[in-house]
Amino acid sequence: MSTDLFCEIVAGERPAFVVHSDEVAVSFLDARPLFKGHVLVVPRRHVETLADLPAADVGPFFARVQAVARAVEEAMEAAGTFVAMNNHVSQSVPHLHVHVVPRNRKDGLRGFFWPRTRYDSDDEARAYAEAIAKALAQGEAAGAAE
Repeated sequence: MSTDLFCEIVAGERPAFVVHSDEVAVSFLDARPLFKGHVLVVPRRHVETLADLPAADVGPFFARVQAVARAVEEAMEAAGTFVAMNNHVSQSVPHLHVHVVPRNRKDGLRGFFWPRTRYDSDDEARAYAEAIAKALAQGEAAGAAE
């Protein structure tokens, strides 16, 4: 297994503000978010790019991305989300990851020159992670009830 920053987070060897973890994927706050509440969703299995993700894993992985997108929008009271991934070019960690970023009109995000920010403290980051995790759990509970 390759060892990269995200593999270390998945293995619990590196701290992260995890909002969800299961047998398919791990979702956690981006350490340098575009906006607070920016989550990365990574497959538990190490793959570098979308092309490397086995076809059987695509549906389950993107079901997690979809659930996180709903949770981020709800928890951050955002008008929507921006969901994106890079493959090789601009991919800062060689492990497939999908960015789920809360968005609002006139939030200042333009094109591909994105200003980054930081959380004021671990407590603030933890609060964002907990809010998204709560919304995600509520969404899963609602889906199970259907």
